[in-house]
Amino acid sequence: MEIQNKHIVLTLDEETLLLSVRIGDMVWKWHNHAVPQLVCDFGSVPFVSARRIRHNTFRNGVGFGIESCYQGFLVEDQEVPYAFYTRIWIEESTEHLYMEWIPIEEAGLKVQKVFWPGEMEFEEKRSDWYTLLNVGQGLMVPNDWPTELGKLFFDGFFGTAGSYMPWFGQVRGKEGYLAICETPWDAGWQADHPENGPYTHVGVRFEPSLGKISYRRIMQYRFYSDCDYNTICKEYRNYVRERGQLVTLAQKAVKAPEIDHFIGSSVVHVGIKSHMDSRSFYYDTEHPENNDTLVTFERREKLMDQLHRLGAGKLYLHLDGWGQPGYDNGHPDYCPACAEAGGWEGLRNLANSVRAQGDLFALHDQYRDFYHTAASFDENYACVQVDGTIPGTSKWAGGPQNYLCATQASYYLRRNFNELSKQEIPLNGMYLDVFTCNEGDECANPMHQMTRRECYDYRNQCFEFLLSRNIVPSSEEVSDWSMGSLAMCHYAPHEFMLLGSDAPRYGLPVPLFSLVYHDCVLVPWMMEEIGGEDYMLYALLNGGMPYLIRESPSDPDTFVAEEEANSAQLRQARTAWIDNQQRAIGRCLAVADLHKRVAKLELIKHQFLTPDGKKQLSVFADGTTVAVDFASGDYQIQTAHE
Repeated sequence: MEIQNKHIVLTLDEETLLLSVRIGDMVWKWHNHAVPQLVCDFGSVPFVSARRIRHNTFRNGVGFGIESCYQGFLVEDQEVPYAFYTRIWIEESTEHLYMEWIPIEEAGLKVQKVFWPGEMEFEEKRSDWYTLLNVGQGLMVPNDWPTELGKLFFDGFFGTAGSYMPWFGQVRGKEGYLAICETPWDAGWQADHPENGPYTHVGVRFEPSLGKISYRRIMQYRFYSDCDYNTICKEYRNYVRERGQLVTLAQKAVKAPEIDHFIGSSVVHVGIKSHMDSRSFYYDTEHPENNDTLVTFERREKLMDQLHRLGAGKLYLHLDGWGQPGYDNGHPDYCPACAEAGGWEGLRNLANSVRAQGDLFALHDQYRDFYHTAASFDENYACVQVDGTIPGTSKWAGGPQNYLCATQASYYLRRNFNELSKQEIPLNGMYLDVFTCNEGDECANPMHQMTRRECYDYRNQCFEFLLSRNIVPSSEEVSDWSMGSLAMCHYAPHEFMLLGSDAPRYGLPVPLFSLVYHDCVLVPWMMEEIGGEDYMLYALLNGGMPYLIRESPSDPDTFVAEEEANSAQLRQARTAWIDNQQRAIGRCLAVADLHKRVAKLELIKHQFLTPDGKKQLSVFADGTTVAVDFASGDYQIQTAHE
């Protein structure tokens, strides 16, 4: 079946259901192994197995296409009423292709995944043929990349660390396409790249919402005859701008002027108390003394003072484990402040000291993990799956937990925030852990039923609450759905940075997220030198904030105060600590100085200057350029007038 207008020919093979699109001389075809199918609890159900399939062409005021109806599926030789439509159509004014999957009757099949539309043909072993995946900050997989693509975070689920943005793309030479999931809340990508290629296949899957596919699922494809990954990122930036999702830091600062004070600061991320519940996956049975650590508020005050005396400049103190239960314990009942560390008075003194030095102060908190040790724990407010089970884990420090239904999160946030206000704890920011890293939760409890899409809305309500109080909201990573309200994150790294120095590289790291959203969120970057690679160069390329100190809550306290250096061993340890910090401060000041200049500017362009990616270039909206060389460790920053 073939339909066309002046520029576009759309062809559907009625036997295989594979599609091809021709725009001028450019042709994109779906791969012949891309079988459209439903994955059910008992196995796969190909679309073509429907006993009744009907295809019709249509044309309306905005475009033309093919509408198909599928019904008459057999289960154990019995026909079930399950039925759905697909609509494949071209918007004539833009020449964008839309692929819509529409459930009509969901009785008879318990669908777990819909694999449609499938993967494109992309079969040539060439380095200038590459696939763009939004895992972490961004990944480019050339078709000749030597390493097989392994399993990535969250299995590519949109709205998580596995896909910050709900799109993927492919470029062959100069021709390319952008595939946008317009209904991303219950969907994700999957990809296949074997060792050395010679291909990469990527496609989308749709998953149920509260047990059903429920609503129309939409993919949009845009095709380009002359493009690269910058083109595709800027096209997506225009897409989110048109939908009101592109909210810049300048716009957010109208709500919360405190945002501007964070620009150009270096991050000090340290903890107070950690406690490992004996039921936690990480509990150390061989060395139980390692399961508890404590650093007082007063000691953190001395640390900040020492860093200033070393010339650290403006600092942002992110404090973990400040509550009585300890880090990742007892949420959402985290108050009062840890008594052993100095209680409310100690926390207040630390916060006031930080503010007096012109620095910024933020606390870690959490409104997803619902710990059984919390006084307010009640299964009636935990997320319930459609089969009635209540998911949970004992992985983290606090031991057994379920997941607080996000319909309840803002109530607990207000309660805890009001207690902090009552105790006169001055805050510049507040970090709401895991919200922008983990997938949206859904809850089938009829008293507070919630879809994943609604979950993201409830999480954004928490960010908006903080903005309304001139408190800068942050969360673990970044995600497209949060860009209207989130002002800061813990990091937005390339995926390899979280996997260890010996982890395989699945492609070239490329700043896809920064090319879309750099001027919308403050992103701290790791500054370590690992495996011969200096992560500081990524901080510069992305115009981000630097980490001066980045400790996990259970890291040993290496700071030696001046009055403690009363032995040769401690004096030596203090000297080593100061030497390390002075070098780190010098590096951080260089990154922070660039951040002052470009934090609220769009990242206009990124470029690989050498085929191996060792030399790279970034260009910001004011003409500032950053050139880095990962082989030598050198970098050069130039402004437009230099």
